[in-house]
Parts: sequence; structure tokens; C-alpha cells
Amino acid sequence: MRRADRLFQIIQVLRRSSRPVTADAMAAELETSKRSIYRDIATLMAQRVPIRGEAGIGYVLDGGFDMPPLMLTSDEVEAAVLGAQWVAGRGDPGLARAARDLIAKIAATVPESLRPVVMEPAVSTPPAWQHAVETLDMARVRAAIHAGRKLRLHYADEQGRETQRIIWPCLVGYRETTRLLVGWCETRDDFRTFRTDRVVEADYLDDRYPGRPANLRARWFKLMEAERAKWEAQGNSEPCA
Repeated sequence: MRRADRLFQIIQVLRRSSRPVTADAMAAELETSKRSIYRDIATLMAQRVPIRGEAGIGYVLDGGFDMPPLMLTSDEVEAAVLGAQWVAGRGDPGLARAARDLIAKIAATVPESLRPVVMEPAVSTPPAWQHAVETLDMARVRAAIHAGRKLRLHYADEQGRETQRIIWPCLVGYRETTRLLVGWCETRDDFRTFRTDRVVEADYLDDRYPGRPANLRARWFKLMEAERAKWEAQGNSEPCA
């Protein structure tokens, strides 16, 4: 790898991490020596790239740093197209349309040599199954999550019994044929997962729930990790649904 490419990759490694990254970790990923990483970090700092940290502890890139647009690699183009294909086939109408627009924009901006990677990709997702009919406006649900606003759901369980719940929505999850809405349920005083096709009606409330949506998601992910660890400790290879 050329040194100029390695300098850019060091910035990329730091940009995608929210925690300090050690020189050892960067050297292993970039297949170079730790001494080279130290020299490269010093070069970047001398060029006023806002990197903080020190040897033995790790390095972080201060927020707000930006670089001029750089050309995507072939692998990066394929990764973006593959992800957009999946969303186009399984996302709600707004996200599916955005995914198709994204593929078109990538095709229009990459060099001619990379255009076949977009228009004739070597990777693909399997055809999407027909999703169950939903009454939820998923665009409004996503807006409520971003704003940290509560939802009142009229929800039917698998036996058709209806209940009313006020939830603090924090995440929309995707399975092959269904979408799931994750949130804190005020009735159960705990996290609950709701199949979006079983929501009979939804009221989009103006009330904000306490804390940030990102914090609520972090709590849920931590709970899921604990459940997974417990499941694997019992000798199971896959967590329960």
C-alpha cells in the first residue's frame, strides 16, 4: 500500500470508530508495522489533522473534521449497491425509493470504468418476499424516532386480541417478511417489540419521552447482548426469536 493511501486509510479507521484506536490495531488492519503507524500519525498531526491521543493508549479523530470528496473503490461501490438493493426490496416505500435513487446517483457519479459495477453488479440480494399489509406510516414512525416522540399503538396479538400501548419508539428492525418496531412500553415498564403489520392504528403524539433516542437504543442493544450471552452459555448456537 502506498504511504498516501495508508494516510487516508488511517483517517478512515479513526472516523468509523467512536473509541480510541491503538497503533497495534491500525497496524494489523493496514498490514504494516506499528512504527509506520506512529510515523504516519505524526505526519497527519503535522498537517493539522485533528488527531488526539498517544502511544500505548490510542488515537481519536475530533468531530467536525472533513475531507474533500474522494473516489470510491470498486469494493465500496459494490457494498453500497448491495445494501441499497436490500433496502429497495425490503424497506418501507420511502426508504425503498431513496435506495433506488441512491443507486442511480452512484451510477451517475462514478467513473465510466466503475459503472458496470453499479449497472451489472456481481453481487445481489435474493428476491424479497411479499410483506404483510401495514397501516403504519413508516416515514412518520422514523420521524418520531428521530424526534424522540411517543406513539400510541392499537395493537393486535397473534390471537387478534387488541390492546392499547404508549411506547417510546427507538428502532425499526427488519426480518425477511416482517418489520419490527422496538420501544419502551409504558404499560409493561420494559422494552417490547411490535410487529408493524399487527398495528391496527397509531397516534403520533407530540409528547417527547425522557432522554435521547440513541441512549434508549443503547440500552436495548445492551439487553440483547446480555440475552445472547445467556443463550449461548446454555449451549445454544442461535438466540431465540
